[in-house]
Amino acid sequence: MDLTQIETFITDVINNNVWKVIPFLLIAAGVYFGLRTVIVQVRMFPDMLRSLRDKPDNGDSRDDISAFKAFTISAASRVGTGNVVGVAIAISLGGPGAVFWMWMIAIIGGATAFVESTLAQLWKSRGEEGYVGGPAYYMTRGLGLKPLAVIFGIAITITYGFVYNAVQTNSIVEATATSLGGDVSTTTRMIIGGVIAAVTAVIIFGGVRSIANATQIIVPFMAGIYIVVGVIVLLLNITEVPAMIGSIISHALGFKEIAGATIGAAFMNGMRRGLFSNEAGQGSAPNAAATAAVSHPVKQGLVQALGVYFDTLVVCSITAFIILLSNPVFGEDMESANLTQNALASQIGDWGIHLVTFILFFLAFSSVLGNYYLAQANVEYFTKSKPVMITFRVLVVACVFGGAVGTVPLVWSLADTFAAIMVVINLIAIFPLGGVAVKLLRHYSAQKRQGLEPIFHRDDLPELKNVECWDGTDPVTTRAYWDERASRA
Repeated sequence: MDLTQIETFITDVINNNVWKVIPFLLIAAGVYFGLRTVIVQVRMFPDMLRSLRDKPDNGDSRDDISAFKAFTISAASRVGTGNVVGVAIAISLGGPGAVFWMWMIAIIGGATAFVESTLAQLWKSRGEEGYVGGPAYYMTRGLGLKPLAVIFGIAITITYGFVYNAVQTNSIVEATATSLGGDVSTTTRMIIGGVIAAVTAVIIFGGVRSIANATQIIVPFMAGIYIVVGVIVLLLNITEVPAMIGSIISHALGFKEIAGATIGAAFMNGMRRGLFSNEAGQGSAPNAAATAAVSHPVKQGLVQALGVYFDTLVVCSITAFIILLSNPVFGEDMESANLTQNALASQIGDWGIHLVTFILFFLAFSSVLGNYYLAQANVEYFTKSKPVMITFRVLVVACVFGGAVGTVPLVWSLADTFAAIMVVINLIAIFPLGGVAVKLLRHYSAQKRQGLEPIFHRDDLPELKNVECWDGTDPVTTRAYWDERASRA
């Protein structure tokens, strides 16, 4: 069986059937958690912004990660090729309506992101480099289902350590090819892959703090440049914006259809690419959420819900607007970064092609770092063995290199398959554990109503079992810490 046959089997037999179910599972989860939390993803937006400012007490040789750094690790994974390439694929196959469904999965999925990240904070563990946690931990400690945790741990390690990192490098190569005026040789692909792999190795062998320090610089800076470019394009075409919004809505709801891009194509491609980009419900971001030293588990739940909005409603929308304002052709062949590059070039000149390549390189590279950490957290769930970790890092670097020579459809098909596996397993866990997140939200809200900074200790809710941390020893969970901080303000 050659690569084309493998790709056809994965796409036609596996993905096209599995993805008929996944969007509805995600919608059901988002609606369920939205109702149980009284639409926390909208109601508590101001708290999301405030929670970003929390900083740990790093005295006494502690070197904990702040809420913002944890946000950038998860954002590094979220904000990458999915925002540039994924949106282009969704629009090229599903038409303008795909954008609407990407928005919907973000808004609805915000509640799911809140629940899974709150649970990850509650059942986190103390590791050698700080806190560590994620779905494998709450599946084991919250549900008592270690076999499910093992399956998830394996799935996310393969997905984020290997498959998704190959996607990032593949997208960088494709964008570079467009910048150079056509396809690039195998030698050039190998050179690009080698450079990215080498830089990746330097950072990931430096540990989680090295990753956090890199992502907190790269993600805000490159995303900021991309947003500014998008705003410029919107201003240049301000009179066409209302018609563009109307086109997105009309195609999404089936009022208009174009060749190949029916309402079903718009729905499936929007949902699929939206999930790949914002990852709500997939169980990936909770691994980053667990690293933060915060005073209450709910805070990281709110921060990660904000991450879904930033990724999809802001960055993905910028890509969509750039493409749609260039009047592209829809519903035919899959297009990737080249669609975004050519669309931007039509607005600001040929240098726009190279600008997208430049931005995509750094966003994709930061995603490699973020993806690696999410996978590493699950390798640590299985073992703390240094030889195993070194072997894992070497394999990650190899996959980063390998993605440079792979084909676009095959790499993205594998990404869709593994994303679906993770969604199913994670939802099996968070549906029964959703009530725990609701209890924690009530505990948080009660303190807010009293004018207090929300603090949580495991004795506050003694019915929650197997909680390793939250014993009051972390300075950030003490009232004295917040009183002192208030006195300095």
